[in-house]
Amino acid sequence: MREIITDVAVIGGGSAGLNAYRAAKKHTDRVLLIEGGPWGTTCARVGCMPSKLLIAAAEAAHHYQTSAAFGIDPVSPPTIDGKRVMERVRRERDRFVGFVIESVEEIPSEDRIRGYARFIDNTTLMVDDHTRIVASRVVIASGSTPAIPPGLEGLGDRLLVNDDLFEWEDLPESVAVLGPGVIGLELGQALHRLGVRVHMFGRDGALTALTDPKVKAYAINQFASEFPLQVDSEVESIDRDGERVSVRYRKEQKTVTEHFDYLLVATGRVPNLQSLDLHNTGLALDARGLPQVDPYSLQCENQPIFIAGDSNSQRPLLHEAIDEGNIAGDNAGRWPDVRAGERRAPIAVVFSDPQIAMVGQSYAQLQARYGSCNCFAIGEVSFEGQGRSRVMLKNRGLLRVYGEQGSGILLGAEMIGPQAEHLAHLLAWSIQQRLTVSEILKMPFYHPVIEEGVRTALRDLNHQLHIDPAMLAHCLDCGPGA
Repeated sequence: MREIITDVAVIGGGSAGLNAYRAAKKHTDRVLLIEGGPWGTTCARVGCMPSKLLIAAAEAAHHYQTSAAFGIDPVSPPTIDGKRVMERVRRERDRFVGFVIESVEEIPSEDRIRGYARFIDNTTLMVDDHTRIVASRVVIASGSTPAIPPGLEGLGDRLLVNDDLFEWEDLPESVAVLGPGVIGLELGQALHRLGVRVHMFGRDGALTALTDPKVKAYAINQFASEFPLQVDSEVESIDRDGERVSVRYRKEQKTVTEHFDYLLVATGRVPNLQSLDLHNTGLALDARGLPQVDPYSLQCENQPIFIAGDSNSQRPLLHEAIDEGNIAGDNAGRWPDVRAGERRAPIAVVFSDPQIAMVGQSYAQLQARYGSCNCFAIGEVSFEGQGRSRVMLKNRGLLRVYGEQGSGILLGAEMIGPQAEHLAHLLAWSIQQRLTVSEILKMPFYHPVIEEGVRTALRDLNHQLHIDPAMLAHCLDCGPGA
């Protein structure tokens, strides 16, 4: 067994870990990166990128199937070749992973340790059974794993998580999706549009992370009109039946049984902390095995231990993992001079159709913060009559924007609608700059563009903030249908 003494040890070579390593390196040359699994991030291997490849294929099929509304009739129904779809998904996925691996290989080999780390004490790690590492401080960036509810073990290879789906060589005939969160909704709708029979089951009425009741209700109606979706389902049993999955559930006061090729579980992810032996650190752990983490410095209590990325469950998104890796690595490198890191305005996007997005503070957060004091107001716009949206036959959606009474500052937004990924960025940039609604309305808006819908919602919000009068019924400077 060998022993290595170092200043900083980073556990995990994903998005957070790689950035923590580079940030710590700015302060000291003695930094180790420890990884037990394959090099390559969750995003590149089983997350953002392969899912968007599947979604892109689904969008191509959907555009073909809906072109008749424009007066363009397909000469024949599309043939969806599942093998070719999945071959492109895997090929391009591997290409993205290759870019990450190339980045890892630029790290000096003496800084890379292969194996799974566990704590012996606060700053001593054992990597498998071959290396003992004595570090002055440690960054945990071990990522997360799909959560699987208990009782599904008997499904065997009929049980899938998103990690498994991208290894398919062909598309199945049917899939039951458990959990209409971001992953479940994106993959479920994509599979449906690629000809797979999909039924999605949820509970407690939740759909992704939406908290605004009007936006959520609109979104549920939209997706439930396209494929079977029960956000508050009563699933009585899920069992294996030969080479299929049997799902028995209640529908309209009747018990229904359906059979599927697979059950895709998309009920969230859990931090990869169980194998780290955190109990040896002396940190106080909650019921989930998580230590208390300062959201600004990412330090655990007052110890030289920092947690970044999916491992801390705060903001499980790629750009947030990068930010957290930089903050944790910087603080580990400059220890004991721990500083609060700068965070960007929250932004989250679901690549469904219509897309869903949330920026800034959510409706639920504002309700909890302001209570019943009416200290924030809401403006909204429907995209059903919005000019550019109707031109493209993308006129489905609702945007609700939130502003602070008195200051007029834009606080947040929740939306479902066309090109929500782009609208969300405009709103998030405005929130980060702490712009007032009036200041945003002074910005240029071209015609005809979907962004005019944002202007309509902001004008409505300014009226609700008692800053501007109500909008004219037919706004002449907007043009038709803005």
